[in-house]
Amino acid sequence: MKHWVHKAFPLLRNRKGSVMVEFAIGAGVMLAAFTGTFQFGYTFLQYNNLENAVARGARYASLVPYDSPTDKPSAAFKTAVQNMVLYGTPTAGKTPVLPGLTAANVNVVPNFGTLGIPLTMTVSISGYTIDSIFAKSALTNKPQVMFAYQGIWSPI
Repeated sequence: MKHWVHKAFPLLRNRKGSVMVEFAIGAGVMLAAFTGTFQFGYTFLQYNNLENAVARGARYASLVPYDSPTDKPSAAFKTAVQNMVLYGTPTAGKTPVLPGLTAANVNVVPNFGTLGIPLTMTVSISGYTIDSIFAKSALTNKPQVMFAYQGIWSPI
């Protein structure tokens, strides 16, 4: 029995392979950290692009003539603002700012004052999901941008 114990002690002190085990554990933790960082960064980038597009559309809506006598925008006005959000131009383009973004996701809401004239233009996104490869982030009325109306109110 004593002979077996003397042979086992050197095996317990042997450190061969311990670096490989430490690397495997550390690499798993680092991979999870890098994946989470990528996920957050990609989602933030897509949301930032969406927020810039909505701000561009709201600014455009606040400067062009509003041609409806009610708080429901005319089809031409709404389509031009939606195209501004989607393509960066009032006319229809080919590729939207973000994949999967459609005109149905863009909300245009004029806010009227007590005198019956538009005071602000609000543009928001609803029903859009940012697909960040590992997870999805659903957006409801986000982002939302409001600009004071500075255009000419010209109801038909």
